[in-house]
Amino acid sequence: MAALEASGGPGCARFVGGCVRNALIGRPVADIDIATTLRPEEAERAIRAAGLKAVPTGIAHGTVTAVAERRPFEITTLRRDVSTDGRYATVAFTDDWAEDAARRDFRLNALYADAEGQVFDPTGKGVADALAGRIVFVGDPETRIREDFLRVLRFFRFHAWYGRGEPDAAALAACRDLAPGMSRLSAERVSSELMKLLSAENPRAAVAAMAEAGVLAQVLPEARLTPLFEAAVVQGAEPVVRLMMLLPPDDAVVREASARLRFPNATRDRLVYAALVLPAISLSMTDRQARAALYGHGARAFSDAVRRRWAEAPDRAVDARRLLALAEGWTRPPLPVGGRDLARLGVEPGPETGRLLKAFEEAWVADDFPAAGHAERLRALVSQQRG
Repeated sequence: MAALEASGGPGCARFVGGCVRNALIGRPVADIDIATTLRPEEAERAIRAAGLKAVPTGIAHGTVTAVAERRPFEITTLRRDVSTDGRYATVAFTDDWAEDAARRDFRLNALYADAEGQVFDPTGKGVADALAGRIVFVGDPETRIREDFLRVLRFFRFHAWYGRGEPDAAALAACRDLAPGMSRLSAERVSSELMKLLSAENPRAAVAAMAEAGVLAQVLPEARLTPLFEAAVVQGAEPVVRLMMLLPPDDAVVREASARLRFPNATRDRLVYAALVLPAISLSMTDRQARAALYGHGARAFSDAVRRRWAEAPDRAVDARRLLALAEGWTRPPLPVGGRDLARLGVEPGPETGRLLKAFEEAWVADDFPAAGHAERLRALVSQQRG
């Protein structure tokens, strides 16, 4: 801030957006963004003149990233929209803080603060909204959404994270009417916004409002809002598990949804495998049966399936927690025999080796992974095969 003001004079730079909002309401601050009346090239020169690293991350759109003490600070010149196409805007630089605020999405995000901590609220309602938990668009909701249809999802995401009480009626109506416009958004942006929403501590009200407004069906037509989702939130399940509860346990459906929304491969595989594993998992499993399932399916898929079974039967919390604790604390043992052990018994390498090792593994798992007696068991299998 000192570097920018050394070039542009006092008041030329202010903190903006989420860092101001979160500081006001006592939430942790992650990213720190700065708005300035300096043009991008001026901001870059000012940063370098102060001995800091400057990265021209988005000069055309007015953004320079400064790095101080290995932490990035995004610095953007004040802007006004010249034209928009529903996702991207053509902008012009301005010296007017009110014009910059007018192009932002929600009033609680259109907040600025100087280096001394004085807050500036150009809309006159941003501070009050932040403190009251109101998510209200800057100006007309339809206009803001038509500028960028991603704001439909952002409305519900911010309501999940910062909203209290009923969603703003005008915003909700605009989201309902303009939801089809989200079809022009990239799948990656939609899925990213959806997962951010599901990461909120309690997204139940926001997801219910999405479903009522038809937005959930637009984004994820396979989704069904059932008590399973609420149960997953109560369990404290992570976002992928919450998403899992919105989808049917059908691997074909899950694959299709994952492909359409271009989920990361790890997310897709986790959703698919949990659906495939589910039929083999029951809250009535003994510890011995659970260990066999863990060995065959892995701890993550096992735990995901247990959480779904728990959501289906919320009164079985004791059983579910027992199985989850077992999955967390159990280490999958390696198969204690191999091809060399069979070779010492006179078995030639080839298909017979694979069949014998598979038979040994099945019996070893069924007996709950005994730590001794492997040589005798293997010898008996070979004798049986030859007999």
